[in-house]
Amino acid sequence: MNGGEIIARVVANHGVKFIFTLVGGHISPILVAAGCCGIRVIDTRHEANAVFAADAVSRLTGVPGVAAVTAGPGITNTITAVRNAMLAQSPLILLGGSAPTILKGRGALQDIDQMSLMKPNVKWAVAIKNVREIVPALVKAFGIAQEGVPGPVFVECPIDLLYDESLIREWYGKGNSKKPSGLKDQALQWYVDRHLKKLFAGKESISTSVTPQVVQYKHHSASDVQSVLVQLAKASRPVILVGSGAMMQPQRAGVLAVALQRLNIPVYLSGMMRGTLGKDHPQQLRHHRKEALREADLIVLAGVPCDFRLDYGRHLNKNAFTIGIHRSRKDLTQNRKPSLALECDPADFLIDLASVAPPNKSWPSWHETLIQRDREREKSIAEQAGQPTQGINPIHLFRTLDLSLKDNAILIADGGDFVATSSYTLKPRKPLSWLDPGVFGTLGVGAGFALGAKLCFPDAEVIIIYGDGSAGYSLMEYDTFMRHRIPVISIIGNDACWSQIARDQIELLKDDTATRLAYSNYETIGAAFGAQGKRVETIDDFASAFEEARLAAQKGMPFIINAIIGKTEFRKGSISM
Repeated sequence: MNGGEIIARVVANHGVKFIFTLVGGHISPILVAAGCCGIRVIDTRHEANAVFAADAVSRLTGVPGVAAVTAGPGITNTITAVRNAMLAQSPLILLGGSAPTILKGRGALQDIDQMSLMKPNVKWAVAIKNVREIVPALVKAFGIAQEGVPGPVFVECPIDLLYDESLIREWYGKGNSKKPSGLKDQALQWYVDRHLKKLFAGKESISTSVTPQVVQYKHHSASDVQSVLVQLAKASRPVILVGSGAMMQPQRAGVLAVALQRLNIPVYLSGMMRGTLGKDHPQQLRHHRKEALREADLIVLAGVPCDFRLDYGRHLNKNAFTIGIHRSRKDLTQNRKPSLALECDPADFLIDLASVAPPNKSWPSWHETLIQRDREREKSIAEQAGQPTQGINPIHLFRTLDLSLKDNAILIADGGDFVATSSYTLKPRKPLSWLDPGVFGTLGVGAGFALGAKLCFPDAEVIIIYGDGSAGYSLMEYDTFMRHRIPVISIIGNDACWSQIARDQIELLKDDTATRLAYSNYETIGAAFGAQGKRVETIDDFASAFEEARLAAQKGMPFIINAIIGKTEFRKGSISM
C-alpha cells in the first residue's frame, strides 16, 4: 500500500464521494487510488475550479470537499479559490503535491515554499514528512476544517511519500548495483539510506480504518435561549437577518426552515440562506432592509457580521436591542458589539429557540408595514422591467426566468451587475438552492460551483447566472461538463461591458478605460466541446432558448444561452467600500 492509497482510503472513510483535480505527476497515485476506492475523480481545466467545486460540495453537504493539485503552479493557481473558502467559512481539504522530501530547496521541479504561501490563507496547513504521518495528518485536517468556525485546510504531500517504496528507492539511486567508491559517495549513500528508512518506517502497521471525528464547536446554554425569549416578549418591531453563517450544517437546513417559520419574526435571508423559506413565504422580506433595521427595536443577526453589507453596523438602529449569533467571536463583535453576543451555532440556537417560543406570536402591524414596502418595491421593479432597452431588459429577463424555475433549481451566482440584478428578481425555491462566492466577491466561481452542485444533486436543474465578464474565467469548463456528462445551463448577460465598474467609473472619472468588452459569441464555446448554445436578442427568444436548454439538459447536454442585454440604471450608485 503506497502513500496515495493510504490517502484515498482515509478520504473515503470520511464520506468523500468526489475528488476534484487537475492532474499532475506529483499527485497521480492519489487520483488512481481514489478511483479504485470508489471515489469519483473529476478533472477540471483549471485548479481554481477544482477548489470551487470542492467548496460547493462542502457548502451543500456538510462533508468537506476535497481537491488535489500538483506542486508549484498547481498550488498557486488555487490561492483565490482557497481564500474565498476561508472568508466564506467553508470547510474543504486541499491536497497539494510537492517536491521529494530529500530535494526540497535544491531546485527540484516546481519546488517553492508552499507552506509559507498557504498558511495565511487556510485554517491549518501541514507538510507530511513520512508515511506514518499521513493518517493522523488527514484525520486532524478533516477535524480542523469543520470544528469551530469552518474553513479550508492544506495538506502538503511530497511525491516520494505517494509512490511505491520500490520505485522511490529506484529514483533515489538505490536500484543502482554499482557500489559507492570513495568517502564522499559512501557518506551520500549513508544519508540516503537513513532518509529512506525514516520515510517508510512503520509502513506495514498503518491502518486506514479511521472514524471521522465528532465536529466540535461552542454551544449555547438554556439561559441564552431564555434571555432571547425575554427580549422577544418586549419587542414591538423585531427583525431577524439570517446569513451564510447559519448554514454551517446544511444537513439541518430543512429543520432550520421550520424553526424560522415557527418563530414568525419578519426575516431577511442572505447568502446561503436564500431560498430557505421557499419562493413566496409571507414572513420573508426582500427589499428595504436598511429602513427595517433603522426602525426595528429588536435586531437578531444570525450568521451575519456587521461588515460593508450592513455599512459596518451603521444600518442598525443604535437604540435597538441587538442580538448577535455566530460561531465566530470576531464576526460577533466586528465593528459593532451587540447587546447580547452568543458565540454558538446560529442554526442550533434558532432551532432550540423555536422549540420553546410561544406559538402564534406575531407582530401584525410591524409586519404589514414591511410587507407593504416590499409590494411597492416589487411594483417599481415591474415598471423598470417594462422599460425599453437596446437588447433584452435584464430585469425583464430575470422576471421571465423566475416564472419558469422548477422547485429543484439551484442557482449559481457568478458576476457583478447582472448577477446583482438577479438577486432582486429571482426567488430560489428551496433550501440550499443559491450559491454565491460570499464576502470576498470573487468572480469565476460559476463553473466550479455548478460542477459541485450538480454532482451532489444530480436531479436538480443547475443554472449558472454569468456576467459576460465573469464568464471569461471558467467557460473552458464546458469541456469538463461534456467529458463527465454534467448537464448545467449557463445564462450569460452580455452587455459588452464590465457594467458594475463602468457605471460609476464613467460618472465619477468621465472615462470608460478597461471597462469595454465585445458582444462575443459565447454560445459557440460550448459548441467547440460538443455542447449546445444559442444567442438571443429578444425576450421571446430567451424564453424559447431556456426551454430548449432545459430539454437539452434533461438529455445530458450542457447548454449556454448568450443573452444580449441592454443597460439600465437599476443599480446606479451601488459601488461599495
